[in-house]
Amino acid sequence: MTDTGCADPRPAGVTWRDGVPPPLKGPRGLRDWLRVARRGAAAVAILLLGVVLILPLRLVERAFHGRRRPWTGPHVQLVCRLTLAVMGIGWERRGTPMQGPGAVVSNHSSWLDILALNAAMPVFFVSKAEVAGWPGVNILTRVTDTHFVVRDPRLARAQAREFALRVGAGHRLLFFPEGTSSDGRRLLPFKPTLFQGFLDPELPAGLAIQPVTAVYRAPLDADPRFYGWWGDMELGPHLLAVLAARRQGRITVILHDPVRVAGHTRKTLAAACEQAVRGGLDRLDA
Repeated sequence: MTDTGCADPRPAGVTWRDGVPPPLKGPRGLRDWLRVARRGAAAVAILLLGVVLILPLRLVERAFHGRRRPWTGPHVQLVCRLTLAVMGIGWERRGTPMQGPGAVVSNHSSWLDILALNAAMPVFFVSKAEVAGWPGVNILTRVTDTHFVVRDPRLARAQAREFALRVGAGHRLLFFPEGTSSDGRRLLPFKPTLFQGFLDPELPAGLAIQPVTAVYRAPLDADPRFYGWWGDMELGPHLLAVLAARRQGRITVILHDPVRVAGHTRKTLAAACEQAVRGGLDRLDA
């Protein structure tokens, strides 16, 4: 995670990372640990079963549909919805997945985004190439066909061609234009450079981008930033705190109207998508 500055007005020299993260109330007694064990074991079992089933399903799917994913996409959706359910976290989707060629952009608040956004519609995350080597995570990213990006100008053309091929195959590649995660209560500025790839002439005509807002509601009486995972927070303690919560909150995923790429520059495209995502946060926070 890297710092990209603050989206909301603050005194000069103050950034969103200067805020004090909420205290992580991990498991403290037998009941808490039993709750962690019950939820964690159920979530791991569902994820493992999902991985085991997706491999033969993908083989058959590839024989009939090539690179398209009409079967495994909904399979991942179901797995993620079940995982959130056994963790006790409420989830709902508002809006309709876009039709036609395109991609998805969303705000980034937590490791829970992986489950919440995959549950909303079939998507393929775009990630930095370093993640492909992380133990454990590399298996999951390979199975779900994560799209990795290498920050090397010499590979830009080849990566643009691969991006065009995947969009042409109907893959919904999902980007986090903030470039990092936040505390879940704000939206950081979208980086226009990440939208340059959508202007490539090799991409299908009629290309559109669907902005998505993931809104996290903390458990009752918990810090509003409870589900946010950002800055220098460690994953293990945060994961335990979420699993140990006696009562969980909920996640609302809002699918906004698609933004047509035609007629936009990378800056205007970034601004239009950012405005839509920010509107989702503002609407549910009102």
